[in-house]
Amino acid sequence: MISIPNIIPNSTFFYSKSTFCVHRQSLSRRHLLRAEKMSEETSASPSLTEIPHFPERQIIIGVGGVGVDYLATVTNFPKPDDKIRSTNLKVQGGGNTGNALTCAARLGLKPRLISKVANDAQGSSILSELEADGVDTSYIVVSKEGNSPFTYIIVDNETNSRTCIHTAGYPPMVPADLFQSSLFSALDGAKLAYFDVRLHEAALVVAKEAFQKNIPILVDAERKREGLDDLLNLASYVVCTEKFPQTWSEAPSIPSALVAMLLRLPNIRFVIVTLGERGCIMLERSVVEPPSTQEAKVDIVLEKLQKEINSSTYHPICISSKSSLRLSADGIGTVNGKVYLGTAEKIPSSELIDTTGAGDAFIGAILYALCTGMPPEKMLPFASEVAASGCRALGARTGLPFYTDSRLAHFLQ
Repeated sequence: MISIPNIIPNSTFFYSKSTFCVHRQSLSRRHLLRAEKMSEETSASPSLTEIPHFPERQIIIGVGGVGVDYLATVTNFPKPDDKIRSTNLKVQGGGNTGNALTCAARLGLKPRLISKVANDAQGSSILSELEADGVDTSYIVVSKEGNSPFTYIIVDNETNSRTCIHTAGYPPMVPADLFQSSLFSALDGAKLAYFDVRLHEAALVVAKEAFQKNIPILVDAERKREGLDDLLNLASYVVCTEKFPQTWSEAPSIPSALVAMLLRLPNIRFVIVTLGERGCIMLERSVVEPPSTQEAKVDIVLEKLQKEINSSTYHPICISSKSSLRLSADGIGTVNGKVYLGTAEKIPSSELIDTTGAGDAFIGAILYALCTGMPPEKMLPFASEVAASGCRALGARTGLPFYTDSRLAHFLQ
């Protein structure tokens, strides 16, 4: 059992919903009404037969970054010493974990969030916005002093890119901020735990306790960070950015890097690498021993799948290799597994507004898919569809769909 202090330093206290936000009894009703309103605004009104039944609200827990995003769109990125005007401005909640759990809540899960903010205007805004979307913030620690995290984001309309300038929160979250009793309560009934590798010392305490309780763990491997390897060793699932697998494994290609990750991290069931507008690749470990004749080089398997993809397909799709293969990578080794290739939605340039938080939306959808038992062939297109929805509005959360969105109906029925 992990040793966790039973007291909190005088500089911090746990967030009280009665102080900062509305009473929780009204949240479920508010969440449903907001879902219906947002769905009407973001998509055509579906018929009654198209609206999926609201799912049982599975509990998940997330540990990591929250913050406030200050987003400004510009015609083109400024040069040094330039003075330019923004074409649009938006202020809203951000942070990888805050965004991913907001997405999961809108899809119908019941997320609990462990993080830290300060007792300032930004901190109050972070908490109230998360609560309004149905995220349980009662495990967030609020520091009496310091500052809450925030990020300036410049959205370049010319290149459809964004540049982030982040200011970390202070003081940072540490294991001493965690009540032992509150940690046990946070994990109680959780079906899945998510970590974005921020607040790594406190995150590792939670991850070890979740691991002991046999709660599957999903790690967002965005880049090498302090404490990442410790979390990866406990992970059941990993979602990573395009450059991460090769940077972490030093393998010559993405497919061979995924093989290396499964070999070095024996607890992992699958790893997904997101490729932006080119979709994603997933390598799933197989528990079935394939015949020795079914061995193939993983790079060649992926190349064959890429040739099968119809490049004119508008909506996300997923294709895969045989059910189980002995997948080899030169100089690395062999794993039993299955390769999946998912495409991204082709968003018309007139509809593409902002890619901020697209990866967080993808992960939020993966969390939902895992909790509801979606097979990979359905999970990857679903996550791509959710991420694409978020890219049609300014900010990480504005365009995130609700479970009532007609564009998701065929996934959720």
